[in-house]
Amino acid sequence: MSRVIVITGVAGGIGRATAQAFADAGWYVVGVDRRVEDDIPGVQQLIHADIADIEDSQRIFTEVAAEHNRLDALVNNAAIQICKPLVETTPDEWDAVMASNIRSVYLAIRHAHHLMRDRASAIVNVSSVHAVATSANIAAYAASKGALLALTRALAIELAPDTIRVNAVLPGAVDTPMLHAGLRRGHVEGDDLTELVRGLGARHVIGRVGQPAEIARAILFLADSQLSSFITGQALVVDGGATARLSTE
Repeated sequence: MSRVIVITGVAGGIGRATAQAFADAGWYVVGVDRRVEDDIPGVQQLIHADIADIEDSQRIFTEVAAEHNRLDALVNNAAIQICKPLVETTPDEWDAVMASNIRSVYLAIRHAHHLMRDRASAIVNVSSVHAVATSANIAAYAASKGALLALTRALAIELAPDTIRVNAVLPGAVDTPMLHAGLRRGHVEGDDLTELVRGLGARHVIGRVGQPAEIARAILFLADSQLSSFITGQALVVDGGATARLSTE
């Protein structure tokens, strides 16, 4: 029987790549997104839902229970990003970031727990390098991803008796629509998107930005208890060496 995984934010760049990686590895992929898209490669079951909404979150895992009565892994990947100074960030924008990026994870784990306990299952939270080193004009996003990293550590301790491992992946700059949107909003200076991405990549030790499939493989590693059975409460940074280099170098 195939192992079952739920991936939130499955219509995004990292979400799509993650769905394909797990499908290629023989998992049954349940994808969740509030965008209405019906043809995402690798996704066998697609649920349209707002993961920050209590009733929608309950519905997701009620459907998973009805169809499979088990859940071997949960990837909390959905997120939104606001790029503006904190003093210009409205309370509604702040709340929207926190709802999508951290409240949704609380709800998902709360509603998925009964399907995951005592199964040697795993939760992978997609945080960000902004949880450990950040930039100007992205405070709400950085705060939400820092909270997600702290939540990962706390839940690794709390859920260990239920044989649920909890880890986080911290992507750096990855060639996704979210990165492109941030660059277009003036997160860095310049106009040509291709040149902006190339210039950003040149500042990495590896010399380029990441690809979604590279993050997906890291998520697969941490989610698969056959590969990472002795790893919990950890933050795996996948950033091309960006956080290894001193800013003064």
